[in-house]
Formats: sequence, structure tokens, C-alpha cells
Amino acid sequence: MKIRILIVFSILLLTPSIAGAQNVSARIDEFVKSEMQSRKIPGVSLAVVRNGQIELLKSYGMANLEHNVPVKPETIFQSGSMGKQFTAAAVMLLVQDGKLSLADKIATHLPNVPPSWKDITVRHLLSHTAGLGDYPPEIDLRRDYTEEQLLAAFQKMPLAFAPGEKWDYSNIGYATLGILIRRITGKFYGDFLRERIFEPLGMTTTRIISESDIIPNRAAGYRVVAGEIKNQEWVSPSMNTTADGSLNFSILDLIKWDAALYTDSPLQQATLAQVWEPVRLNSGARKGYGFGWFTDNFHQRRVVFHGGAWQGFKSCIIRFPDDKLTIIVLANSWNTREFKLARGVAGFYFPEFAVPPGAAIADTDPKTTAIMRKLLLQLAGNSLDPTLLAPNLAAQLTAERISELGRLLNSLTLPIAIFHSEELVERRNENGLRVNRYRFNDIGKTLSLTVKTTAEDKIAEFDLAEMTP
Repeated sequence: MKIRILIVFSILLLTPSIAGAQNVSARIDEFVKSEMQSRKIPGVSLAVVRNGQIELLKSYGMANLEHNVPVKPETIFQSGSMGKQFTAAAVMLLVQDGKLSLADKIATHLPNVPPSWKDITVRHLLSHTAGLGDYPPEIDLRRDYTEEQLLAAFQKMPLAFAPGEKWDYSNIGYATLGILIRRITGKFYGDFLRERIFEPLGMTTTRIISESDIIPNRAAGYRVVAGEIKNQEWVSPSMNTTADGSLNFSILDLIKWDAALYTDSPLQQATLAQVWEPVRLNSGARKGYGFGWFTDNFHQRRVVFHGGAWQGFKSCIIRFPDDKLTIIVLANSWNTREFKLARGVAGFYFPEFAVPPGAAIADTDPKTTAIMRKLLLQLAGNSLDPTLLAPNLAAQLTAERISELGRLLNSLTLPIAIFHSEELVERRNENGLRVNRYRFNDIGKTLSLTVKTTAEDKIAEFDLAEMTP
């Protein structure tokens, strides 16, 4: 009799939980499918993982439009900059092995570096504080380069600031780390990752991108041009193997990686604590980036995350370490708003992360959007070209106001990502002015920008503000 009562009681307890889970799953389906339709995203792979175990695993749409192949859990996507966490993990394995120190000057391992590089440390490269930036204009993504040629091109660039003075996201910093790994181990960084991380964890699909190899279940990458879906643009083999984010993987492999982050292998928990520690600049100020991961607190929750964007693919992983919840999103369209997609899913578990309601609309006014981007890029640099503005607005904007708006814009995780996250949500005419309203969804906040432009393509008025939940 006791057994029967306990069984009935258990069923009564579980039924609301199951119903609640089914409701969340259905709402996530609705949200993801809506995003796919509005952004013209062919395919999405999604996982919600709790304490290293799969809570939700979803496949949507098509992996390959030409061959009519649907997405499945085994589908292979490209990493984009999500791959930086694996490059950082490789470096930290060398630190654990005692073959490298975070305080090492990279000149110790890379001979003949220019004088401007003499104070750059391994920590600076890992945390994007070396003063390096993105690839120089002379690098042609359709041309093959040796590591020596790439390093020589990087070293010709003047530093944007002294090491440790500021934070500036740097792809070439991570490409340099890949070269550093070879100099220390004698192995291509991809081979080192395979031996020390991928094979031990059973990540059988994760590997460096290769167009020549036969890779089962590989998705195609896409972009949207004038409202029409097109194939991704071609990149040379060597430029698709650099350590700033050139991996193929499936969501099943990323689930294995997430589970490993709760253990002491391959990275010890003490090492991961360093990986997720916000970097301290020379001034003592902090930036919410560790080693290959953004790391911050949003809405009283600790969050570590990273996105990726490359060759027709977008990716995002958000980990809530204290809640032991992880959300992983992989998509095969450059048009994906990856932070919004992952954050939107997070919002079903933590309502304070929910994205503001309202669907994006088609942008049929690219001229005004280009003006908007110029405006934001200048504000991010705390300056504003008065020729972009109508005379009355130019006279009203003070340096203090421009600086205030710049600080708001730079509060985004990655300000330059405004070019990958904007959505047009309203367009109208008002008193002879074109009015466009945009949104920018970061992991922890949403900014709204309304721009009013004249017939002469001058900005007559604009309002940039953070949206409250």
C-alpha cells in the first residue's frame, strides 16, 4: 500500500513539471521558427544543457538547400570565433604543463618581433589587451599564406595602444597564439587540440575546417543578398585554418565540451577560474573578458559566453555556471542574430533575459542604415563628424553628450558587433523626415536607436537609449 501511494504521489509531482517543460519547448520552437522566418535562416541546431546533461536538443530547417538536407543533431557547422575558447584552452594546457607562463613575453617564443611587441605577454594575447586589432588590409582572404607570412604582416601594423592599456577585440592576437602553440609544441595547433581535447573527450566531429576532406553531415553556409539567400563566399584554405576561429563541430560535440567544463579534465577548475576572470587593465579597471570567453554578471547572474561569425555561419554559447545551465545555438546564415537567438532561449529559463517583443521588418532603405552605422561607429570612438548631421543638430550636440552616448554604446559586449546585431523594427515618415528605429540585442541588454533623416540624407534627430525590461 505504501508503494502504491508513493507512486501516485510521484506522478502527481512530475506531471506539472513535464507539462511545464513541454510548454517551454513549444515556446522555444515558436521563437526560433519566427527568427528563422524573419531572418531567412535555413537551419538551426539548438541545445539546452543542465549540469552537463541534455535537457533540450532541437534541429530546425535545412543544413543544405541545394540538396534538400535537413539539420539533425549530427550536422556540422563552422565555429567562427566560438573557436577562440579552444585556442585559449590549448594555451592553458601548456600553462598547466609548465611549458608556458601567462606572464611570458611572446618575444621569448617568437624571435625577431618588432620593438613595439617586446612588452606583449601571453596574457595580453589571450585577453585582447595587446594593442593588436583585426587583419591588416593587405591580407587577402582568398590567398594562401604561410604562418611566417601572416606573422610578418601582423608585425608591420602599429599597435593601437600600449599592451594592457585598453581592450580591443583582436582576431590576429588569436591567430598569433596558434603560431605560438606550434613554436612551443612543434605541432600545428589543430593537431594539438585533437590530441589533448577533442579525442580524449570523444568530440569525434570537431576538427579544423577543410574543404578538401570528405566530412559527413557538413552544413552549407549562407548569406542574404538583396533579400535572396546566397551561398557563402569562398575563403582560401590557409585563412580557414587560423586559430582565431576555424573549426567544424556538431552540437553533440559541444555538449561533451560543456560537460567537461564541470570536471578537472582537460582543464582543471583552478585553470578555468583564470579563464573566466575578467581582465584587469593597467589602470586597474576591469573588462568583461577572460581568455576566449566573455565573462560578466547580468541581472545578478554570472554568465560566460561567446559568439562566432564566419563564412555564412553564426554560433553562440551562453553558460550560467552557478545555475549549471548552458544554451548553445548554431546557425548556417550570416543573417542570424546569434546573441538575440541564444538570449531569447535563455529568457524562457530566466525571464529577466527575455528579448523585448516586436518582430524585425525588412530593411528596404539600406542608405539610411549605412548612415546609422556611420553614426554609431563615430559615437563608439567618442567623436562625431558634423557633416553627417543637419545644421541644427550639429549645433545642439555637446562634447559631453557625445561622450555620454559613446559610453552607452561601448557598454555593449562587443560594440563593433552592432553591425551584426542591428534589426530594423519600425519605418515611417514624419513631417518630411524618414524615421527608422533599430534595436541592438546584447546578451544582457537591448539598445534602441531612432534616427530621423532629411531628404538630403542628413541626420536631423536621433535617440539612443537602453530599453528597460
